[in-house]
Amino acid sequence: MKLVSLFSGAGGLDLGFERAGMRVVWANEFDKTIWDTYKKNFPFTELEIRSIARVDASEIPDCDGIIGGPPCQSWSEAGALRGIKDRRGELFFEYIRILEEKRPKFFLAENVSGILFSRHSKAVTSILESFTRLGYNVSFGLLNANDFGVPQDRERVIIVGYQSAFGKFFQPPEPDAERLTLRDAIWDLRHSAVPAEESTPKRRRSQVANHEYMTGGFSSIYMSRNRVRSWSEPSFTIQAGARHAPLHPQAPPMPLIAKDVRIFAPGAEHLYRRLSVRECARIQTFPDSHEFVYENVANGYKMVGNAVPAEFARRIAMKIVADLRYAKRGKSVNPGSIRRFDEANKG
Repeated sequence: MKLVSLFSGAGGLDLGFERAGMRVVWANEFDKTIWDTYKKNFPFTELEIRSIARVDASEIPDCDGIIGGPPCQSWSEAGALRGIKDRRGELFFEYIRILEEKRPKFFLAENVSGILFSRHSKAVTSILESFTRLGYNVSFGLLNANDFGVPQDRERVIIVGYQSAFGKFFQPPEPDAERLTLRDAIWDLRHSAVPAEESTPKRRRSQVANHEYMTGGFSSIYMSRNRVRSWSEPSFTIQAGARHAPLHPQAPPMPLIAKDVRIFAPGAEHLYRRLSVRECARIQTFPDSHEFVYENVANGYKMVGNAVPAEFARRIAMKIVADLRYAKRGKSVNPGSIRRFDEANKG
């Protein structure tokens, strides 16, 4: 199946779907700090670099599916929670505009868990109903990537729509019986990371691509809670902000000395460092062959942290492929309906 990718970023979602046997033929990414990375890793995909708001649907090829995660900062718990009223939140309507023109067999949209906060309920309902008016049966819900082959606690909202004529709703695959840990992901990288200067192009390089970590101080907010997970645990969520990257599991947990105040364990201060860009990428299930191109290391963390974990995307894509492979589509597409994952297939 041929796919169109919107808000493509560094290509985690695209990589996962391609590994499931689909082909991304056209992608859109407006952030110029990401263009070289996307082109390097997807040389056979046409990359459109204009804002999607300036792209006419006629310029986009016909496709079997549309995938993408409209920018999530305005919905994030860590942000101002402006939601659909924010300019970035409004990009959801650009997604809907393209979907209306292309009418593919399916679509997938990914976003942060904050989109389900009650303060956003009217906006989210409006978005979901827009999908159904286009003739899609829409399934949505909150999933943790750690349940699907990703060594990280990362909760994200997944919205999938199938043309209603298929008579199907997406239901997530079954969670793994055993969860992956930091040991599974980055144990072999533990001795080879190098420090990086935040804005110096000629910084030291590890033999492993992107295996460098940001140095510098830690804010009081960062030091307000433990940032260390052990080797036997999944990672904390990989974030887009370099200074908020989790600490390497070689260090002990950060002791609490006062309310919302932690320190590095006395005598072990030398063990505390941020995870490298490559370690974060491994935790996001990018292969080492997926190289991130940047001059400022902060852009490396941003690309990795904003991505959808590739294996998480592959698991979802495989379920979509299975659902649609033998589905018989009716002659017309009727108005669709909406289901939460835990309500699907009931009755």
